Amino acid sequence: MRQLLALALLVVPVALYADPVMAPEPLSYTQLPDPAAEARAQALMQTIRCVVCQGQSIADSDADLAGDMRAIIRQRIAAGEKPEAIRAWMIARYGRWVSYKPPLDPLTWPLWAAPVVLVAIGLLIARGTLRRRRAA
Repeated sequence: MRQLLALALLVVPVALYADPVMAPEPLSYTQLPDPAAEARAQALMQTIRCVVCQGQSIADSDADLAGDMRAIIRQRIAAGEKPEAIRAWMIARYGRWVSYKPPLDPLTWPLWAAPVVLVAIGLLIARGTLRRRRAA
């Protein structure tokens, strides 16, 4: 009788937890009731990089931290905060790298200028090569 009681005490909690009806829905998957607010939240989630995955936005990531970040964004949108203020908070908390849209400032201007500089260098090399061929 003791063994049966011990087995019941082990099986019942596992069975209750495994039941999808009894399991709570994660907050990160709970959409906002207002469709416009949910659209703003989704648009912002597409522009924030997952810190764990590093190649996906938090909207596409299945990482737990991305779920927490989605929940924070939804809570702040529901509280009436603007998406740019939420983005600024995320950048302050996780660093500039978390945003897919880096700001243009003295620290990031080389990232913005590098493509133009590399194209100019390529054009100069091509020009010099063509001049040498014509001269030969």
